[in-house]
Amino acid sequence: MKKRTLATCCAVHTLHDGLSDVSYVLLPLLAQTFGLSLVQVGVIRGAHRAAMAAFQIPAGLIAERFGERNLLALGTLLVGVAFLGLGYAPGFWAILVALFGAGLGSSVQHPLGSTLISRAYPHEGRRAALGTYNFAGDVGKFAFGAIVSLALLAGISWQAPVLGFGVAALVAAAAVLALVADTRTPVGTGTMRAAKTTAGWGIRDRRGFTVLCLIEILDSSTRTGFLTFIAFLLIAEGLSEGWAASAVPLVFIGGMAGKLACGLLAERLGVVRMIIATELATACGIFAALALPAIAAFVLLPLVGVVLQGTSSVLYATVGEFVEPDRLPRSFGLFYTIGSICGIAAPLGYGLLGDRFGVSIAIATMGVVVLLTIPLAILLKPRYAAAPQA
Repeated sequence: MKKRTLATCCAVHTLHDGLSDVSYVLLPLLAQTFGLSLVQVGVIRGAHRAAMAAFQIPAGLIAERFGERNLLALGTLLVGVAFLGLGYAPGFWAILVALFGAGLGSSVQHPLGSTLISRAYPHEGRRAALGTYNFAGDVGKFAFGAIVSLALLAGISWQAPVLGFGVAALVAAAAVLALVADTRTPVGTGTMRAAKTTAGWGIRDRRGFTVLCLIEILDSSTRTGFLTFIAFLLIAEGLSEGWAASAVPLVFIGGMAGKLACGLLAERLGVVRMIIATELATACGIFAALALPAIAAFVLLPLVGVVLQGTSSVLYATVGEFVEPDRLPRSFGLFYTIGSICGIAAPLGYGLLGDRFGVSIAIATMGVVVLLTIPLAILLKPRYAAAPQA
């Protein structure tokens, strides 16, 4: 049962992350088809991301009553309907509503998928399972964009793959209901849903959970900031724009491997050691990218991606160590929302710093900031050791 849950949640993660990031490919096509301005393009993308960020905590709260599996299926269904609507959209307002709906549907996926897997793997194997889940999302980011690109090269209009994505999401929603067990305990049984009596957020160790959130803030800010500005650094150092445009995909390639490997390694090396190792390696990679010639830094990027992205698998899998099992949905919703906010704020903050002092200073600051996670990880060690296992 737990392997089936993991496989289903990984497939749904691939779908949701793929459909979330395929908008990067679709937006230029939509702009060309409907004559959208850059402001309208920005509003569409912003509405999609805002919906994803804003509804993660409510999704966790609602799931505690209606069940993680049921809400995950409903969110996936909404994404399917949204993409079917996008395929037939006549203009700006219809596109805006469709992608807002897609963002709203996808908002449930990260907190509820993580919760279902954490419940399926309450002890041994949780970090490896969530690392696999994390890896599956990156597969979707590549695959769905590639499908649209290949369709266009074959002379197929963008509407065809979009409608296909909508149908795939509807099938995935049905698969969630068929393959994933409902983790709620029915009212009236002997247990009377005793786990549902936990008050508040159900955080066992507030200091430990707070330290984990602080690490996530620094890690997520560094990750999004580096991904946003690494191409600008390479261009400033003399690399051509064509090559620099490939910088982020190279980081993602390494990140895919890192998310899987770091989850597996954390099972053997432990949470604190893994956080320290990946964050220290991230700082070294950032400083190396600054110090090396542009072409050497470019070649180094996949290795930087391994550790830059890999820490997230370790952090996500540790949330359950500080939270009561029945409060996992809302806690994951909170944790993912913190990361989403950092993903919005960090590029803005580092962009302002780069405009004022140059992109090299902005990226060097990222290298310094990520080192602050190391003393936090050391503070986490006694808290983690004292936390009862979920």
